Amino acid sequence: MRRPAVPGASGLLKTASIGPGGCGHVLETRQWVPAGIEETFAFFSDARNLEAITPRFLGFEIRTPLPIEMREGALIEYRLRLMGVPMTWLTRIDRWEPGAGFVDRQLRGPYARWVHEHRFTPAGRGTLIEDRIEYAVPLAPLSEPVRTLFVTPTVERIFRHRHEVVARRLG
Repeated sequence: MRRPAVPGASGLLKTASIGPGGCGHVLETRQWVPAGIEETFAFFSDARNLEAITPRFLGFEIRTPLPIEMREGALIEYRLRLMGVPMTWLTRIDRWEPGAGFVDRQLRGPYARWVHEHRFTPAGRGTLIEDRIEYAVPLAPLSEPVRTLFVTPTVERIFRHRHEVVARRLG
């Protein structure tokens, strides 16, 4: 992922197809915040903040008792609603690098695949936050119209909201 030339660069970089037959997709985002890396990483390390940065329309709530010790192997269960349909989502922290990043992977949930890499890099007088999300919908390629019309726009909407909230909280 390219680094922004100046602090303040942020946004959704791209959504692209990956994998055999283009059944998997990737969304990459970056956001610069004026907070230091310790503060930024601490914010994302606190699972309670995930509810704050997730749009209300998802009815998102963490089901795992808080506080959650974030570490490699940690399991976190959520409940959310998509178009009013309740779902559970279970993720595992596959990689945990304090101050640098982490990776969470869906073990059970609405996607056939969901792997979210979070990276944090000191940049100027702040921190560059980079996200790389690999996702696939069930029943691909039959579900491609649903992915195109609903899933990808929803994922992008979630990350636009997330950027707005993170900017307010860490800006």
